[in-house]
Amino acid sequence: MTAAVERTVAAPVPAAPEAAERRPAAGEARRPVWQRVLFVLALVGAAVVFTLPFVWLISASLRPREYVFSTGFLPTPFAPENYTEAWQAVPMVTWLFNSLVVGVAAAVAVTLSSAWVAFGFAYFRFPGRDVLFGLVLATMMLPFAVTMIPTYLIWSELRLTGTQVPLWAGNLFGSAFYIFLLRQFLLSLPREYFEAARVDGASYPQLFWKLAFPLIRPALLVAFVFEFKASWTDLMKPLIYLRDEELYTLPRGLKVVLDRFGYGGEQQWEIVLAGGVIATVPMLVLFFLAQRHFVEGIATTGRKG
Repeated sequence: MTAAVERTVAAPVPAAPEAAERRPAAGEARRPVWQRVLFVLALVGAAVVFTLPFVWLISASLRPREYVFSTGFLPTPFAPENYTEAWQAVPMVTWLFNSLVVGVAAAVAVTLSSAWVAFGFAYFRFPGRDVLFGLVLATMMLPFAVTMIPTYLIWSELRLTGTQVPLWAGNLFGSAFYIFLLRQFLLSLPREYFEAARVDGASYPQLFWKLAFPLIRPALLVAFVFEFKASWTDLMKPLIYLRDEELYTLPRGLKVVLDRFGYGGEQQWEIVLAGGVIATVPMLVLFFLAQRHFVEGIATTGRKG
């Protein structure tokens, strides 16, 4: 039975020939050259507009204090020691490690739990399924401010406030957004794969782990990257639950840097900006490493076959 499930997983999903994928659409072939050039220029212009703030951030973080807010995008005079000072002024390594641990735990928890729920909505057919799925989606309309106090009271009763557990443990119950995303990806898979595995004696957990899980890997990666980014940049939860500076995540630590060296502090903005660059670079690296699978998951999600 296990071999039969593995053969089903190994069977390729029907796809168009590679040559057909590379063939341009008829509309694109008839598009005038000037329109294509204008389209490329528009894309380049948008990329420049969105990139300039980060370029300025890097440049300003490499200038001495008196030149931080000077005009231009070149770091002149050049002061790379700003990063050394930022690294020594605060426990940056500890905050980076805490953010990594919390981000991975939150991303893994929400990805696995949401995938399991999405598989149930995609595979099983039962009365009221669509109504129940609609109620799950309706939870996205509840803003965080509505559930913030009740959630805090729950963690307080569990005596887990002041720890990092509330930052990720809530993801064990899934997320409506990721359930929707993964369900749409699962609906694009041929149902015959699952029926064949059931005939061979596969259980429902085996259908999920040995058949569905490998086939929806691109969508799982999208959910993982989305949630890791959300956790990496989240400031509200650490502000609510963390008190010990040794447990701070990077956003909560940057708030300390801003208070200490920015507004109301010593006006050492070069340290604040250097901390901002340090917090941004890991997410850029993650996106570029997962870019191919990330784009594939976005492109195929929602395509029902």
